[in-house]
Amino acid sequence: MTTHDTGRAAAGPPHAGTPGTPGARWGSGRLLAAAFLRNRRALVGIGMVAVIAAFCFLGPLLYRTDQVTVRLDIEELPPGGAHPLGTDASGYDVLGRLMTGGQSSLELGFAVAVATTVIGTLYGAVAGYAGGIVDAVMMRVIDTLIAIPGLVLLLIMVTMFTPSLWMIVLLLSLLSWLAAARLVRGEVLTLRTREFVQAARMMGGTGRRVVLRHLVPNAAGVIIVSATFTVADSILTLSTLSFLGLGLPPPHADWGTMLSNGLNYLYDGYWWLVYPPAAILVVTVVAFNLIGDAVHDALDVRLRRP
Repeated sequence: MTTHDTGRAAAGPPHAGTPGTPGARWGSGRLLAAAFLRNRRALVGIGMVAVIAAFCFLGPLLYRTDQVTVRLDIEELPPGGAHPLGTDASGYDVLGRLMTGGQSSLELGFAVAVATTVIGTLYGAVAGYAGGIVDAVMMRVIDTLIAIPGLVLLLIMVTMFTPSLWMIVLLLSLLSWLAAARLVRGEVLTLRTREFVQAARMMGGTGRRVVLRHLVPNAAGVIIVSATFTVADSILTLSTLSFLGLGLPPPHADWGTMLSNGLNYLYDGYWWLVYPPAAILVVTVVAFNLIGDAVHDALDVRLRRP
């Protein structure tokens, strides 16, 4: 080995570096990904989400049904024949209804997760990095908003205005970013004392650059965990609103609406109107929770394999 090669080997691999540098973030990201993929719950959760997404978005392309026209001539048919899961009180095919209803539920869950993550991450990162009086004021704002009963406020708002998918997304986003902001702020308070942040400041990095290029990427794990649980919580909240009759208006459907309508016929023996939407709702929430738990475990150094 030449002197040049010896020096390069001693310096470490090309991606090595101090925490906060692109090389260190890449190496840390690889460790996180490896720990995540070794987790059985992660693989199960990802598989379940993939199957559910394919069922909701690719299923209607293969199994075509009319989810707009009311067909009273085929209402409340039991499972079998042309309708594997039967039909409901309006003559809609239940299997097709599960697919189209899942689209609304998943779209809302992911949209709220993205909006919540962006708002909460920026707010929490700025508060944690600024510190002092700025942090104190920003956190008192969050404490005040958290004290407001979110579900009660949401019920009031959807009662005052005509519910739509994007209106519910907006309302849920405005109510859900608070927890994400507190998590990110706590992580940034820990990271801002690290050497790589001090080095970035000494090199003339602006506050915006330090936050966006160093603090936020290194807090990505906490952000991903929060976003994953937000998807599940948002789907459950939409189902709660729909169960109370305050969800998406017809002809739109979601699993909560199907469950609410089906309960009216459960004691008459129409079990296929209740159990399928309840089952897929539970499976979806469990799947996202499994992924969130797996990411959380991957972030815990004590649980990583050597």
